[in-house]
Amino acid sequence: MGPMTDAPANTALIVPLTQPTPEAMRAGMDAATQAGADMVECRLDYLQRPDRAALRLLLEGRPLPVIATCRPTRQGGRFEGSETDRLGILSAAAELKADYVDVEDDCDPARLPRARTILSHHDFSARPGNLEAIVRRLAESDAAVGKIAFAAAGPDDALAALDILRSAGRPMIVLAMGEGGLASRVLARKFGAFGTFASLEEGAESAPGQLTVAEMKCLYRWHSIGAATAVHGVVGCPVAHSMSPAIHNAAFAEAGIDAVYVPMLTEPGPESFNRLFDALAGAAWLDFRGLSVTIPHKQNALSRVGGDSVDELSRRIGAINTVLFGGDGSPRGWNTDYAAAIDALAAGMGIAREGLAGRAVAVIGAGGASRAIVAALAQYGAEVTIYNRTFPRAEALAGEFGARARPLEAVGELAAEIVINCTSVGMHPKADETPVPPEALAGAAVVFDTVYNPIETRLLREAGAAGCTTVSGVDMFVNQAVEQFGIWTGQPAPRQLMRSIVVEQLSRET
Repeated sequence: MGPMTDAPANTALIVPLTQPTPEAMRAGMDAATQAGADMVECRLDYLQRPDRAALRLLLEGRPLPVIATCRPTRQGGRFEGSETDRLGILSAAAELKADYVDVEDDCDPARLPRARTILSHHDFSARPGNLEAIVRRLAESDAAVGKIAFAAAGPDDALAALDILRSAGRPMIVLAMGEGGLASRVLARKFGAFGTFASLEEGAESAPGQLTVAEMKCLYRWHSIGAATAVHGVVGCPVAHSMSPAIHNAAFAEAGIDAVYVPMLTEPGPESFNRLFDALAGAAWLDFRGLSVTIPHKQNALSRVGGDSVDELSRRIGAINTVLFGGDGSPRGWNTDYAAAIDALAAGMGIAREGLAGRAVAVIGAGGASRAIVAALAQYGAEVTIYNRTFPRAEALAGEFGARARPLEAVGELAAEIVINCTSVGMHPKADETPVPPEALAGAAVVFDTVYNPIETRLLREAGAAGCTTVSGVDMFVNQAVEQFGIWTGQPAPRQLMRSIVVEQLSRET
């Protein structure tokens, strides 16, 4: 049988079904239809009794096209019987008119079922060292569709999967499994894949890294992705619970911009970051425009982009959180954290940035967030005192920016008009904690907590009770996202929408 000629006009959203009985699997098929899937994969190796009666129940009058799969344990499946029995099950599915039968590339070609086949290769340990040879073997086969799925060490593996898709020249499914490979699932449609997999709900995944149908269709706007869609993303570790994809994808939709934003889990260390960055910079075909950078890669990002491609204050801070890739792949970097924080503070106080000059500010913490805020406060002439548990770290930061340093134990004696918490104390789920005792707030006029989950921390609640003006970390978070959007698109961001997305996301978590 030659390569398939009647592939879906658009990349199919395929739901894997892993229920233990044919009745439950058929119910899952109906649920997949309601959810808007294009196709289902019946994992026959999950069935307790994958006999002909079960197959008939699954396939007769089916509401969606069906891929019949009976994956053996040697390629990550559950079937432990003989190869003869396994291929017999797939042959029965073919006789009952399954739309496709998925068989592994290590099967004897002479024993393959007479059906439209998906010839597949799985590696749950890593990207295969002989990946090119596997691709070539699948491309030269008589299968209707070639499929490769391998474990991703990072998002650069997702780009490798997409690179295979774009040059395949025939129906293919290529997926990098795991959280680091998520981009290969979302962007499969951009490069004309035969299909990609999405589960009915969390916990129903048949392979690591599968998103749900609802996430693909709503969060990532699956049906709006096409060949011309620009790509943006967030790099960090962890990134699974980042709100940035929800914020930026909604903003792109509101502004009518053909773009999608994906998380890119990248393990700590400059080597991991540079590997991804080099892959992005060298993949003009991806049309990658903008990168958000979060912990622990903000310093790595500055090192890789280079001091000549960022502003002076970002150089002094020593970290960036935003990168714009030019048409030639050349990157420029910004630190939108400091501006976001200063603008949130100034707006809360009803003053311009310049109005911070001469005001006494107590900054709690001496980490990355503190560094950006202290640098900006110093730039606008505020008189800053840094309180930190590790006093030498506070001294070092204070020395760089002309501030004073005190040990954290002295925070109960602070005398400042403005108090800013730059630690994670009070963050969900430990929302009952506070970095500043309430009695220490008596002389303060303004309290700003950079923690944004929960929206109202214990510190802000007690500051409000003491009569202080309060500024939430939500405002800082939204500000930095708004500025990123403007840098990437050259358009004003839909601020109110973005804020509502943040509040909605946080409300679900608390």
